Amino acid sequence: MDEKHDLEYFLVATPGLEAPLLAEAVEKGFAGAKRVPGGITCHGDWPEVWRANLSLRGVNKVLVRIASFPAVHLAQLDKRARKVPWSDFLRPDIPVKVEATSRKSRIYHAGAARQRIETAISETLGAPISTEAGLRVLLRIEKDICTLSIDTSGEPLHKRGHKPAVAKAPMRETMAAMFLRECGFDGSEPVLDPMCGSGTFVIEAAEMAMGLNPGRSRHFAFEDLRGFDAQRWAEMRDGSPQAQIDAVFVGSDRNAGAIEAAKANAEHAGVAANTRFFCRSVSDIKPPPGQAGLVIVNPPYGARIGDEKRLRSLYGSFGKVLLSRFTGWRVGIVTSSQSLARATRLPLLPAGPIVDHGGTKIRLYRTDPLP
Repeated sequence: MDEKHDLEYFLVATPGLEAPLLAEAVEKGFAGAKRVPGGITCHGDWPEVWRANLSLRGVNKVLVRIASFPAVHLAQLDKRARKVPWSDFLRPDIPVKVEATSRKSRIYHAGAARQRIETAISETLGAPISTEAGLRVLLRIEKDICTLSIDTSGEPLHKRGHKPAVAKAPMRETMAAMFLRECGFDGSEPVLDPMCGSGTFVIEAAEMAMGLNPGRSRHFAFEDLRGFDAQRWAEMRDGSPQAQIDAVFVGSDRNAGAIEAAKANAEHAGVAANTRFFCRSVSDIKPPPGQAGLVIVNPPYGARIGDEKRLRSLYGSFGKVLLSRFTGWRVGIVTSSQSLARATRLPLLPAGPIVDHGGTKIRLYRTDPLP
């Protein structure tokens, strides 16, 4: 990997959360960060690509663009794919998986296009092709323009690598971090999640406050690329000091199993000293001592008809508790139903953009500090 390489790389966003990801990339100093459909483009050298994987909380994948060219038939694709300097990026001893998509293009058969790229890689570089490989080369053909990228992340980045226990229908860490950001959370105030499940919001908030990098515990695909500098990477990964903070981040849930999972996750993430988890129902929550902060919650939203009536009373009693006990606190509610959000009777601000949560359309409903 040439140090001076000015690479174009792409930060893949969760649909609907492009804006907070752009804000995060700008805040963390990624050069030329610009919003485009599906995410954010940036420019930089390889260590910046590593840093994006290590430090950005809202990104799902980091893709590096390695070539772009027009091709209108497979023979042309074949010829141009062989001219790509594969050996600048890939190692002949590391297996590669190729994936292809095609839209509005004369090369419409993605499978045939994929085979051409596989052949080009195996014949010019000698790297083995395997559907099991952890390193992926992506071909996107759009309006006859072929773009080749390498997925430098490997496993999706919401898999932080230090959370073994997951409750059902969990909020992805990447989404939780961006919703916290959208609520104006900057790490300096307490956070309470009264339906915390396995603790995702609480643990992300604690990590943000402590300045911990989300990718500190895991392996990335870029470690298998040519010219990877393991020593420099280790210095980057281990070099950020952790802030000593007094704030405590609190989660509660009426499900004892969820609370056990949350405690185990906080322990593994190294934030147990700054998190507290309690088994209690929503009607029993009260503000932790000290300054007001943020209540953030991803309550159940009914998938089946008939659920909504039962849930409406849950949201209603949740809203009542907040209005009677949480003066000065802001609230963030992530749900799929505007009528459920309104059932809280909280003074809601205009809803955030629609976000795709595994096929369910959800939105963030926020308040200013409660009266």
